[in-house]
Amino acid sequence: MKTYSDYLSGIFPGMKVQKISIDAGFTCPNRDGSLSYGGCIYCRNDSFSPSYCNPSDSISTQLAKGRKFFARKYPDMKYLAYFQSYTGTYNKNIEIISSLYKEAIQHQDIVGLVIATRPDCIDEKVLKVLAEINERKPVIIELGAETSHDNTLRLINRNHTWEQVEEAVKRISSYGIRCGIHLIAGLPGENEEKIIETIEKAISLPIDTIKLHHLQVLKGTLLHEKLLKCEISIPDFSLEEYLSLCARIIKIVPDNIVIERFLSQSPPEMVVSPSWGLKNYEFMNKLAKLIN
Repeated sequence: MKTYSDYLSGIFPGMKVQKISIDAGFTCPNRDGSLSYGGCIYCRNDSFSPSYCNPSDSISTQLAKGRKFFARKYPDMKYLAYFQSYTGTYNKNIEIISSLYKEAIQHQDIVGLVIATRPDCIDEKVLKVLAEINERKPVIIELGAETSHDNTLRLINRNHTWEQVEEAVKRISSYGIRCGIHLIAGLPGENEEKIIETIEKAISLPIDTIKLHHLQVLKGTLLHEKLLKCEISIPDFSLEEYLSLCARIIKIVPDNIVIERFLSQSPPEMVVSPSWGLKNYEFMNKLAKLIN
């Protein structure tokens, strides 16, 4: 199975690259009232934001802190500026978006740009800016799709549709920009067959990667609150069941699409469930034994 490291090596030959997360102060249309309020019911941004990632700092300052953080262990590393927090293309002022991206790529050891965003926040103006940057340094878009089931997308307060995912992926591809999609296994009301249906729909699109992880219930989220009140239910995958699901997914994803990951790891003190107690490499070792 081709790994995400293999994928990056194909884009950046001879280099070791690492993402540096950036919080550029963006929000989301399901947070600011454009579509809804509160964001996705499972989201807790501080569960994945590194300590060096602070929206009150400039892009250059955040990148400098990130490089310092990683350089202690990997002095020869090159970096990808990763607009990870919230929706990385969501700003009505295209000049502001353009200036943020261009500030990020001006640094010599920043060799590419990764933008996490939503399918309903990709328009021609943004894509023209990114296509121009892509001619200088590679650009990768991570599109938050989560599921192909529109009823689930409404339930989790995403408030976009799978049709918008398909349209966005095709639009991104038409500009020659690399695109991956983010999916979550174990969303409310979804069983294994619904997850597989999403995978099958995803691999029919012109994507390069799938970033998949299991649903984590985090303290302080609306999902946790709804579960406590028995207003919602989610699949209760055991570790063995989830490993089996991942093995099944590997079999149907073609070799030209890379699965970036299968596991999400939030700080243990934030996690309500599942509590499998595994590091990513331990999970991958178990998965490798299962598929070999």
